[in-house]
Amino acid sequence: MFLQNEIYLRPQSRGFHLITDEIVHALPEISKIRHGMLQVFIKHTSASLTINENADPTVRDDFESHFNKMVPQNASYYRHTLEGADDMPAHIKTSMLDVSVQIPITNGRLNLGTWQGIYLCEHRNHGGARKLVLSVWGA
Repeated sequence: MFLQNEIYLRPQSRGFHLITDEIVHALPEISKIRHGMLQVFIKHTSASLTINENADPTVRDDFESHFNKMVPQNASYYRHTLEGADDMPAHIKTSMLDVSVQIPITNGRLNLGTWQGIYLCEHRNHGGARKLVLSVWGA
């Protein structure tokens, strides 16, 4: 079986947001797969995806704080500035993380660790709705 679906995520504030439930709800067909894979791809250059802690929200706050220190706004050497002070740092942060994640599917469920969740990493102050391509394959 192979299927692909595109979904829009509602606009989020800048930061790291759990989106695991939204992805699972968009793909009820996962429940029929014994062994397979899910690939999640974000169609943007200023937002990214990662997998990390899903229980304590302060982890997501710490991610945002750390990334903002590593990649500051208004660095004097940025040349790409026409789209706002948050745009070039957003591109850099996206490249540091990634635009896709893969998760195994086992017995009809995402085979994530106990404390793992899928994050939307919104790097813009007002990024808007984000489009994901969800690809599933398996048997």
